[in-house]
Amino acid sequence: MDQINSTEAGVSGVIEHKAYARVGLLGNPSDVYFGKTLSFSLGNFWASVKLEPSHHLVIKPHPTHDLVQFNSLDHLVNRLQSEGYYGGVRLLMAICKVFYKHCKDNNINLQQGNFTLSYDTNIPRQTGLSGSSAIVCAALSCLLDFYKVRHLIKVEVRPNLILSAEQELGIVAGLQDRVAQVYGGLIHMDFSKENMEKLGHGIYTPMDISLLPPLHLIYAENPSDSGKVHSTVRQRWLNGDKFIISSMTEVANIAAEGWSVILEKNYQKLAELVNRNFDLRRRMFGDECLGALNIEMVEVARRVGAASKFTGSGGAVVVFCPDGPSQVKLLEDACQKAGFIIQPIQLVPSCLNDADLKTLSN
Repeated sequence: MDQINSTEAGVSGVIEHKAYARVGLLGNPSDVYFGKTLSFSLGNFWASVKLEPSHHLVIKPHPTHDLVQFNSLDHLVNRLQSEGYYGGVRLLMAICKVFYKHCKDNNINLQQGNFTLSYDTNIPRQTGLSGSSAIVCAALSCLLDFYKVRHLIKVEVRPNLILSAEQELGIVAGLQDRVAQVYGGLIHMDFSKENMEKLGHGIYTPMDISLLPPLHLIYAENPSDSGKVHSTVRQRWLNGDKFIISSMTEVANIAAEGWSVILEKNYQKLAELVNRNFDLRRRMFGDECLGALNIEMVEVARRVGAASKFTGSGGAVVVFCPDGPSQVKLLEDACQKAGFIIQPIQLVPSCLNDADLKTLSN
């Protein structure tokens, strides 16, 4: 199954799509502050959604993630403490609503017919790898094909629809993750205020993912210490705090510089930018907000001389070992000792097909 565009219309009209987890390489969290980011698809983990034509419209609960039958009260409570109250059903419902409203508002006629939506995911929870938006993204792709409207809904607009579905559920996030999952591959994003106000979205520029050096992912199996995502930083930014505004601008500039650095394959400079990105985040948000476990994942990499930063808001870390295999071995040993999981990052190319490409703005 290849990225988002997998089985578009298989046996008996069954449609299945996959969306990968994403890694914010440079520039985050400036995406929600009119900044710039560089992100890529993470082939190690994904969510898949299957749409099957059916008599009634059915949203099928996942047997694990939407559990409603328990062995005991103790089982129920332990489950809620580790997994929370929400699975993926609400995500599928929300994107159906947002998709329908968008089509209605834009005079896009939808054919008659019902379907059953089901999903699966192997994206680890609470790791900042965009597990929720991956489910929504894959579901949107199924709806585009079922109703045969892929050519009528621009690629640039789709991340906004995904984000709108999550906002329906009170999920606070930016466009970066959704852009990375809609486009796939490696992509530079410019969320400048001028673009956002004029176009309603950013300027998204796909890059050759083969330009990236070997990277690794570190995450904790039980990320209980996840910190408070955006803390007071956003309010301070809205209040005109000069330190936050200048620091966020610097973070955005790191992504802009990273674009050139990656094109030049200047990996030593890339390592410096990765570290600088995290250091700026740490200065703005503070250790209490970021969480001790998250900081330790970054530090375990830095102690062996590797460059490291959060993939998102915390829960997982992207690592670059500029000294090669010997440094990777040191990192693997350090992670094992610290109790962290480490994996080589699998890169996947852009997932846009010909129909998608035709909708792109020049």
